[in-house]
Amino acid sequence: MRGWWQELAGLVLPAGCGGCGAARVLLCPGCARALSGAAAGRVRPSPRPAGLPVVHAAAAYEGAVREVVLAHKERGALPLAGPLGAALAAAVSGVAGAGAASAGEELVLVPVPSARRQVRARGHDPARRTALAAAARLRRAGVPARVASVLRQVRPVADQAGLGARERRENLTGALGVRGGCGGLLPATARIVLVDDLITTGATLAEAARALRAASVGVVAGAAVVAAPAGSFVGNRSTTRTEQRSCE
Repeated sequence: MRGWWQELAGLVLPAGCGGCGAARVLLCPGCARALSGAAAGRVRPSPRPAGLPVVHAAAAYEGAVREVVLAHKERGALPLAGPLGAALAAAVSGVAGAGAASAGEELVLVPVPSARRQVRARGHDPARRTALAAAARLRRAGVPARVASVLRQVRPVADQAGLGARERRENLTGALGVRGGCGGLLPATARIVLVDDLITTGATLAEAARALRAASVGVVAGAAVVAAPAGSFVGNRSTTRTEQRSCE
């Protein structure tokens, strides 16, 4: 687990840009633009798992974006939660739409939980940390938003690395549940948005949505992630070709 001195050093003395490695800066202007949310849009994995809500992503998972996500998630670059949260807030806004703020509805961001062993190994929960930064960003923009960490793993799952779409669905089915006594954190008037740092096959977000439906604790408005494969963005030509092939 990371020591307090490592976190302090990362906050005060950034070693280099989390995206490209440029010296003495948390994010260089170019990498910051990649995470600005300007390219945010709807994404759709192919094949699309049953029960997957509408998903919006802030950026394509490639280049600087990929490096920043991994630096925060796997290498403990905790200050990167700020720019990642800003990107996630842009994706959440795409899910919620302008009506959430004008109607005064509260947005409740529900992060996908990490396994306890992963949290211990990393020293933090990257999805929750990014969600908290996103909620703070939304509140500064005048949108009522908060984080409710109501999901938990109810059984062990295998490492997802190397698993295909079908294997991931089988691995995750029934793996998540709602923490006891947390129903009150999700009022019927809230707009629930599932959040994570990354979507690949969509199996994790589909399982998270199933767990919330099974507990009857609210309606999921959609899901938002920082990054998604470039070919999964709706309107992307490669996505269209993939979907056409799957229907032939």
